Amino acid sequence: MHLDKFAPGWLTARPIAHRGLHNLASGIVENTLGACAAAMAAGYAIECDLQITRDGEAVLFHDDTLDRVADASGQVKAHSFAELKRIAIRHSGERIPALAELLALVDGKVPLVIELKPQWDGDTALAARAVELLKSYSGPHSLMSFDPDVIVAVRGLSPTTVRGVISDDALHPYYNQIPTMMRRDVAALGHLPRTAPHFMSLDFHTLPWTPIAALRAQGMPVITWTIRSPEDARDALRYSDQITFEGYRA
Repeated sequence: MHLDKFAPGWLTARPIAHRGLHNLASGIVENTLGACAAAMAAGYAIECDLQITRDGEAVLFHDDTLDRVADASGQVKAHSFAELKRIAIRHSGERIPALAELLALVDGKVPLVIELKPQWDGDTALAARAVELLKSYSGPHSLMSFDPDVIVAVRGLSPTTVRGVISDDALHPYYNQIPTMMRRDVAALGHLPRTAPHFMSLDFHTLPWTPIAALRAQGMPVITWTIRSPEDARDALRYSDQITFEGYRA
């Protein structure tokens, strides 16, 4: 496997707040500008999720559908950005932000670890829009995805953008939606020659994992998710270089 380079030190220099530093009891909801501002104030790096809208905008949102977090239903990609801006995020006074809004807020003050939500269908529109917006952003940032094809697209569009692959053992029923051969490729990390990631992001429950240990021994950084206690952090850091956390202060 050829690796262009490994991720720079900022990736693992500080704990990474999962979907921002959200706290529902305080009215701070995941993947909002408020959650990202809270993470910045605490000095954490920010992990966030991107989805694509019907009109090709990259927005901060985790789920494929609006139902769990917003006062609406249906798929995110079925709505235009203008339509999404009219929808309230429950338990807060916020709206779904665009990636451009996040970049203006953060302005290089803390690292961004951005997940491109998997498409599993070869669609690279989200990758293209994210790369387009990040070309003029000078702050530390990376793009990552579960979907190897998305990361191959990032590599082709912007080889110098720090890119990572998110992975686990691919046993969760979630993976039933993708073809068997693709699922095996994910589980075996068979995509590495194509994705050539600068780092890996792993479900900490899958560690220790021999192929990941071998990559780490070569110098590739490994970050883990999702850490919800100091005890989990202690276990994860035995086999990784930094944690992605929520539900407590790391």
